[in-house]
Formats: sequence, C-alpha cells, structure tokens
Amino acid sequence: MRAEPSLPRHRLPPGSLAELARGEGGPATVELILGAERSRRLLLLRLLDDATGLGPAWDLLSEAQRASPSVVDDVLMYPQTGMWLAGTLRRLRATVPRDEPPLWVDTGHVCALAAAAGLLAGLDFTIEVPVRHGRVPLPTLGCAVLPATGPWTTATVRAEAGHAVVETPGATVPVPLPPGTPGPGWHAVRRLTVGPADRRLAVVLDDVDPYRTYPRPTEPRPLSEEAAAQWRHVLERAWTVLLREQPATAEAMRRGVFSLSPTSARERFRPRSVTSGDAFGGIELSEPDDAVQLAVTLVHEFQHTKLGGLLHLTPLLDRRADGGTERWYAPWRDDPRPLQGLLQGIYAFMGITRFWHAHREGAGAHRSMAHFEFALWRAHVATAMDQVHGHPHLTPLGAGLLDTLRDLCARWLADPVPEEPLALARLCAADHATRWRAHHLRPAAPAVDEAVRAWLRGDSAPPAALAATPDVVFDPSARWLDSLAMLVRHHLAGRDDDRRSPEEPEKTAARVTGALTGDALLAVGDATAARHAYVAQLALDPGRAGAWAGLGRALEMAGTDRAAARLLCRHPERARAVQSALSGSAGTPAEPVRLAAWLGSSLP
Repeated sequence: MRAEPSLPRHRLPPGSLAELARGEGGPATVELILGAERSRRLLLLRLLDDATGLGPAWDLLSEAQRASPSVVDDVLMYPQTGMWLAGTLRRLRATVPRDEPPLWVDTGHVCALAAAAGLLAGLDFTIEVPVRHGRVPLPTLGCAVLPATGPWTTATVRAEAGHAVVETPGATVPVPLPPGTPGPGWHAVRRLTVGPADRRLAVVLDDVDPYRTYPRPTEPRPLSEEAAAQWRHVLERAWTVLLREQPATAEAMRRGVFSLSPTSARERFRPRSVTSGDAFGGIELSEPDDAVQLAVTLVHEFQHTKLGGLLHLTPLLDRRADGGTERWYAPWRDDPRPLQGLLQGIYAFMGITRFWHAHREGAGAHRSMAHFEFALWRAHVATAMDQVHGHPHLTPLGAGLLDTLRDLCARWLADPVPEEPLALARLCAADHATRWRAHHLRPAAPAVDEAVRAWLRGDSAPPAALAATPDVVFDPSARWLDSLAMLVRHHLAGRDDDRRSPEEPEKTAARVTGALTGDALLAVGDATAARHAYVAQLALDPGRAGAWAGLGRALEMAGTDRAAARLLCRHPERARAVQSALSGSAGTPAEPVRLAAWLGSSLP
C-alpha cells in the first residue's frame, strides 16, 4: 500500500466533544471519528505486517490502492476488518494459545481481504486464501462454497479480464460481479437500502464474514431468502420509526452504521446485541420481535459505537483505574461491572431512555409500554450515575460527560408519567437492585455466624456486626435478574385479555426464563399470593436469592410485616446469608418472614 509520509493527529473540536457528552453526535462528528479509525486501522495493518510479513497480500492491496483508493478504504473500514485486525494481533501476543481456527487461518485472512480489494478494483491477480470448513469468505463480497476436504485448507482466487473464480484442485466457483450478485456455489453479501432517497440507510446484512461476531469469530451461516426478506422488512419499518422520532440520530447513523450481523431470534423482550470498539459501524444482533425493538437496538449499539470511537482518541478514566478491582451495580446486567464497563452502559442506556422519551407520543395502542420503558430506564441510568458521580478516577472529560448526562437525566426524571406504568417501573427498578444485592453482596462470615448463634439463643435483635458494609463477591448463579420486568412487559403487551385461571401464574412464569411463580403474581399486583409463592419457594430452596428479594417486594406491596419488608428490600443479602448458615448448622431453616422481621428489627 502507498506509504503515508505522516499520519494526521486526530482531535475532536469542542463542539463535537459537547455533542458526544450529551449522548449525541452529528454526521460531521462521526466523520471525524471515522478519520481517526482509518488511521488506527492503517497502524494495525502495519503492526501485523511487522509481526508476520504480509507478502503477496500487501503487494495486492498496494496495487488496488493505486488503481482505486476508495475501494481499499471501503474494505479497510469494513467493521469486520477492524475486528479481524485487532483480534489477530491480540492472538499473536496471547500467552494462552487458542486452537481454532489455526493461527495461519487468522493471519492468512489478509489474503482474502486483498482478494476482495483486487476484485473490486478490477485487477488481474492470483492469490492463495484460507478455506474454512469448505467456505471461502471474501470480505464485503460474499462466500464461496467448495467441497470440504478438511476443516482448514487453502484455495486460489484468480481474476483475469473481468472474470474471477475461487478454485481448489477438485472444484471451481465463479465469483459474480458486480457485488451482490448470486451464483452457483456463491453466497453474495446482501446489501440493504431502506428509507427515502435523501435519507437512506445503506447497510450490509453480513451472514458470512467469520469476523462478524464479537468477541470471537464464527464460521459463515448464510440466511435463507425468506429470513433475509424478513430482515429487510423489519429494518425498513424500524428506519421509519427512527426518521420520524430520532431524525438527528438517524442522520448520524447513515454515516456510522455499516453492517448488521444477524443471529437467531431469542426469548421475547430479551434480544441480544453486541458491538466492539474494534469494529466501528458493525452490529451483531438477534432477530428482533418487531420494528420498535430493532429501532431501540440500533440506538443502543450506535451509542456504544460513538463512545468506542471517542475512547480511541481520549480516555474517560485515568490510568489509576486500569486493573482496578472495584465493581459496581449496573441495572442492565446480572454481574458486577468495572467502572469502564459501567460508563459504557450509562452512555448506551441514556440513548435508550432518549428513544422512549420521544416514542411515547407515537406509540399508539402501546403507549403504556412506552411510558413503562421510559420510566424504567431513566430510573436505571440515574441509579448508575449516582454511584460514580465525582469518582476520583474520572478524567476531566469523563467527569464533564457524566455531569452532562446526569443533568439531562434529572430533567427526564421530572417528566410526568401515568400512574400505572410509573408504579410498575419503580417496582421493577427496585426489584432488580434488590436481586443484585441478594446475589452479589456478602456479609462478613463471622457476623453471619454470630447472627446464627443469636437467633438460636432467642436474642431480641441481630448483632450489630451484621450491619457492616458487605463485600461485593461475584455470584455465578446470578442470571435473569430482569425477570420481573419481562413479566411486566408480557402483562402490558397482553392486557386486552384479563381472564385468569388458577394455572396462569405458573404458565406465565414459564414463558420467562428465570422467573418464579411469585414473580408472575407480583407483576399483576397480587401481593398476598406472591408472598405465599415466595415462602413456598424458599422452603424448597432457602438460598434462592430472587425469592428473598421478591418476598420483600410482596410484603412491601401488601403493607404487612413492615420490619421484614424493610430488611428484605434494603438488605436481602443478610437474610439469605443467615438462612443458608442456619440450614447448614441447625439443619432446619427458619420461617422466612419471621427471620427477616428479626433481622430488620433494628432498622429505622
């Protein structure tokens, strides 16, 4: 490739930094970030050449750049190229080797990259490329399917006089041009264009590039024509929503979202989506429930994309935060998060809150759901930001960004929300935090043992030592802490049919992974039945963290057993720890409400 005498120094002007600090960022700001990303990719490519020697691939890329610089830029800036570059360099430096794919397949992917650039530039060339389980992916173009002679081998890409083939000794697959054209043995990358002519979103629906999934590569899995048509349909509708309700964000997305990597549908209301700072503009996402969910996902992941680009230019945390052991409550996660991860989540979910803030007006029959989502996410991001506001490891930019977002969230918290969705959002926000505490906070073992002895002696109150600040200890059993919110969404989505049968709570809970029968009852406001269900659950499993947290909410909702309710809503980890110790030492657990009342007797 043509050597650049000096790479530019990239800086964002104050106006762009101010946009990003508000969670925004228009097309001009995105263009500046893209310029920096291009320089980063060139540096990574040079590092890979220094480490491995790119040989014929480097020569072909250089020739393609001379013939058509924009073609090489397009291939270089493809999200999957960034993921491959960074991942391969990390693999070369890894102290623990990974078996699959073989390292030479990862490093040899540069030849597939060069072949794609050569084809798009109209060059004549011959180059060897890796074959992955009988498939030869060429970035931005598609994937050839050859008879599998083993999981990992090589093929030849040959181009001459406007014709190109991928061939092995036993098979030849023509590569149709221009890009997007299907052919025998060839899966073309689909390019989707949606929206009106002056506001179009053009993205690649990439189901074949091995580096389309984050953080690890996966082999090509081409979609059926029916599945691809469904993705096109739902993207068209999602884009209409964004153009109507988030026009500034949509305009920036047109310059900053390049590829969507589809995965299978998941449980209703629980989509999965991922971005990587190494793959600017790429989004891996599961098949959405509907257009609104896809619109929310695009907003969410575009927030991560912008922040990832900013972090490549300047840090939000100082070096003292690197490798720190502090872990924080992230209301959108099951696990405790490091400070950097919490900031990423705050930035992304501020975008989601902004979406629901606007969408409430256009939600029509689903307005209650939109109000609920807005109220829930504003509460979650406020909780997250309050934890780390003024943290000493924030850089001036990080502190300013957090202050700006916190001020915006404070204005949203003052926005009126109808009573029912507001109450449900508050219930779900509090429940998630309580479940997280029950799982991840650990009272000191000596204090728990002392409390067990005090309980068995019949003392009137627990020992003061139990009130000491607990440790944050990751609990691997913590999963599906959002189950109550999922049940509320099912309730709001299906509220036209209020008929209930005795089996309905169990059936409803069965639709949501991780949900308990008590959760289903709590979601519809049946506090008394929920209490009985949680107590029954704890009789079977005294250590079930979600049942302790749910029992506290049921008691609070019913207005009964106030001391027990206070303890379980504020400090469920104490009840869980003491009950587990009682079960181990005495062999018989205490009655849950009575134990919680005793533990809560000293609380104000």
